Amino acid sequence: MTAIPQERRVVTAIPGPKSVELQARRTAAVAAGVGSTLPVFTARAGGGIIEDVDGNRLIDFGSGIAVTSVGASAEAVVRRASAQLADFTHTCFMVTPYEGYVEVCEQLAELTPGDHAKKSALFNSGAEAVENAVKIARAHTKRTAVVVFDHGYHGRTNLTMGMTAKNMPYKQGFGPFAPEVYRVPVAYGYRWPTGAENAGAEASAQAIDEITKQIGAENVAAIIIEPVLGEGGFIEPAKGFLPAIAQFAKNNGIVFVADEIQSGFCRTGQWFACEDEGIVPDLITTAKGIAGGLPLSAVTGHAEIMDSAHAGGLGGTYGGNPVACAGALGAIETMRELDLNGKAKRIEEVMKGRLAEMRAKLPNGDIIGDIRGRGAMIAIELVKSGTKDPNPEAAGALAKACHAEGLLVLTCGTYGNVLRFLPPLVIGEDLLNEGLDLIEQAFGTL
Repeated sequence: MTAIPQERRVVTAIPGPKSVELQARRTAAVAAGVGSTLPVFTARAGGGIIEDVDGNRLIDFGSGIAVTSVGASAEAVVRRASAQLADFTHTCFMVTPYEGYVEVCEQLAELTPGDHAKKSALFNSGAEAVENAVKIARAHTKRTAVVVFDHGYHGRTNLTMGMTAKNMPYKQGFGPFAPEVYRVPVAYGYRWPTGAENAGAEASAQAIDEITKQIGAENVAAIIIEPVLGEGGFIEPAKGFLPAIAQFAKNNGIVFVADEIQSGFCRTGQWFACEDEGIVPDLITTAKGIAGGLPLSAVTGHAEIMDSAHAGGLGGTYGGNPVACAGALGAIETMRELDLNGKAKRIEEVMKGRLAEMRAKLPNGDIIGDIRGRGAMIAIELVKSGTKDPNPEAAGALAKACHAEGLLVLTCGTYGNVLRFLPPLVIGEDLLNEGLDLIEQAFGTL
């Protein structure tokens, strides 16, 4: 495995001729419903670089949507997964188990918040983890209602589409959705009508009032929230909101679930984002950053809650695949050895500093309405000059300008007006700053 030079290189138009050729093949063979942010076809990736089939090297500010936090070819992930591949690819844990699955569950018990007895179950994807958290909560409480929040994203399966707030592209035309899912307000500080300083207290009071009046706390099995809302726009709920909701859940025998699929595993500068306000969830769902790019997800929580489902009630053919488990152990090893929480905090410091400078000094800097996020989960919300009106056109144009120069960035947000930055936690600071230079340059194209 030769290391990829950690430098941006643009040698063709982006996408280049080989990518264009592959795109034609893709159009003929792959369903149109599967989109891509940027149709450059990857040949190699590692550190902070994605190299395409035309030899262009792009700076990676996406990490495969927060998946390749340890890089896309981390030594420990490749080493452990390769060794496992040579031993066996699969037996199905529900047929004959293996140590790797158990070891991942032991690591999850150690790393997740709280010192209570914990157990885990492993699956393939974030949406599967969320569905299983709901199953476990319903089995434990003998209740049916599930409470989620404005701007939340939880997946693309039928139940998780119902739980996801944003219609297009996730829900449009795919209903009807699973019943007994209820949505309540979240403390979105930047857009809270009475100001960010009031959002935590007012939004939690409003959410609790709606749950109490419209659903009945005694009917709620689970309250599920992303501690930093990902797809909805990297919204950090205003301080005080999460503790109030968690306390309400505790007082009413409701299972409080932290959906840490995008925010977990050092992404925000802590192992899990819910640690920021000292939240100890009953259940925590993880995926994305867990296994260095291999498909794995988990539900971890209080042993007695996790054990509520009857034997045979949880599982799936590939859940906790041995190669993916080996990858996870390699990813966790890398996170510990390289102190990726520390790296994420440094990324935040650099990015927020540079973005604040851009807002202050660029002629059109006032379209940056908000700079937010934690660790290496940072975003800017773009608005029309002099207002808070969402500006999705600017987000799209900035992303396009960055892509043309060899910087991969992603957009998100309920209004499509947020530019989000998810660099690999192992990115070099020179590449990080070069990427920020390109963002600054992109503002000049608007």
